[in-house]
Amino acid sequence: MIPLKDENPTERPPVVTVAFIVLNVLAFLYQISLGPAMGQFVAAYGAVPVRIFGDAEGAVVGAPASVTLLTAMFLHGGWFHLLGNMLYLWIFGNNIEDQLGHLKFVVFYGASGVLATLSYALVDMGSPIPMIGASGAISGVLGAYLLLFPHAKVLTLLPLGIMVQIVRVPAFILIGFWFFLQFLNGFMSLFAVGGGGVAWFAHLGGFVAGLLLIGLFRPAKWRSRAYVS
Repeated sequence: MIPLKDENPTERPPVVTVAFIVLNVLAFLYQISLGPAMGQFVAAYGAVPVRIFGDAEGAVVGAPASVTLLTAMFLHGGWFHLLGNMLYLWIFGNNIEDQLGHLKFVVFYGASGVLATLSYALVDMGSPIPMIGASGAISGVLGAYLLLFPHAKVLTLLPLGIMVQIVRVPAFILIGFWFFLQFLNGFMSLFAVGGGGVAWFAHLGGFVAGLLLIGLFRPAKWRSRAYVS
């Protein structure tokens, strides 16, 4: 299922959400402009578990590990990776920003991303493979959205064999299905041989972080809405 648009209006302009999207796009354009040196750049500014928790001796030298917890969130592995993340951020991020306000949303997004990265690194603390992408922070946004707007309708592209159909589904179904896929793939990755691929545990960690953090960040009286089918 691919979300296209949610039917969940906002009152505040999503300036931070747009700013994050612009920063991610600019960072990726800079990455690809480096040509063959892009790999070194990603290794230097991606989040490398061995540099965060393990013995960093012999690891690729780059930005301080604490800095890479943030810089990794703005790097991506390809156009599909970038566009998929930005689609989710645009659809669901504006509503969380609307509820929290601009400044709180910045902190919430960053905290979700950092906790997501730490979750990934904890699974394999000796890994020298850098993790990059906004997926962990966006997973936190999804966790918050699930709690605040479980019944909001989302226009979703639903593949049906060789055909596709656009349907309106409640957010809890779409996000619940997304979480199930992350959990299943994360479990299977524990038995996989080799490195690289998708950082499933960053997605899971970010999602749980969003579920927990939204209770701390949202206003005491948040703007609830009723939804009809």
